[in-house]
Amino acid sequence: MTEKKKPLVVVTRKLPDVIETRMMELFDARLNSDDEPLTHAQLIEVAQVADVLVPTVTDRIDREVIEKAGPQLRLIASFGTGVDHIDLKAARERGISVTNTPGVLTEDTADMTMALLLAVGRRLAEGERLVRSGQWKGWGPTTMLGHRIQGKRLGILGMGRIGQALARRARAFGMSIHYHNRRRVYPDVEQELEATYWDSLDQMLARMDVVSINCPHTPATYHLLSERRLKLLRPHCFIVNTSRGEVIDETALTRMLSKGEIAGAGLDVFEHEPAVNPKLLRLDNVVLLPHMGSATIEGRIDMGEKVIINIKTFADGHAPPDRVLETLL
Repeated sequence: MTEKKKPLVVVTRKLPDVIETRMMELFDARLNSDDEPLTHAQLIEVAQVADVLVPTVTDRIDREVIEKAGPQLRLIASFGTGVDHIDLKAARERGISVTNTPGVLTEDTADMTMALLLAVGRRLAEGERLVRSGQWKGWGPTTMLGHRIQGKRLGILGMGRIGQALARRARAFGMSIHYHNRRRVYPDVEQELEATYWDSLDQMLARMDVVSINCPHTPATYHLLSERRLKLLRPHCFIVNTSRGEVIDETALTRMLSKGEIAGAGLDVFEHEPAVNPKLLRLDNVVLLPHMGSATIEGRIDMGEKVIINIKTFADGHAPPDRVLETLL
């Protein structure tokens, strides 16, 4: 009997060693050891030969890449939760399945969101810079005053896994939980989180002390926090975003932060990343992180294991467990 041919799996970025080792054992894996992002032309090249493509959020798998892919490409197993970097419609038209890695990043991202919330409210980054600069003159009764978060209203935009995990953490800090979501969550979840649902996003924004962005980036959520909506926020409110930069009008946000129309922001993602608005870099009332919300060793390994399971299941002729369907986004 002839041994079944292993699928050619092309991975676009460096993954944890343990994941790459397992991929080489199971598949005919082509890895990216130097971790340099592939160009658009290189993505087209690998799509023409791969049976399975494993991209990340930094890879734009657009219609051109998909339409120029070879007929053998049957699966795009994305390393990450978001799929806004993949043209799902084009993939469906070509009969290419798309999978992602949901669930395994929930706790890590919620931790980082809470960390940013605290960092902005208590001015941690400013304080750290003050100490490092050598300009700190010692304790003072009005030095580096931030805001207490206990008792404050937290408005969560997107009450999925991460939004709910954030709500649990924020409740432990004594915050009042409010949320806006495409669909209202189940009553038992609301009761557990003591969460108040707002059907109107505008009305919620106008009454919050902190707003956290936890919804995915889709055509419907692009600039969901537009300049008009940002102006609904009260001057003492601050924003935390660990979702996608495109959900906020970054230009309007930067302008309002510089004018003091919004108290502060904690941003792990940016509208045109890795480019960051240079005006944001000059503001003291923002904390800027390099898209590291899910960046834990455990999380990255869990993501890789999900990718392997999706590929192995698909290669064995079964529906992969984490298949992405346009209708569910």
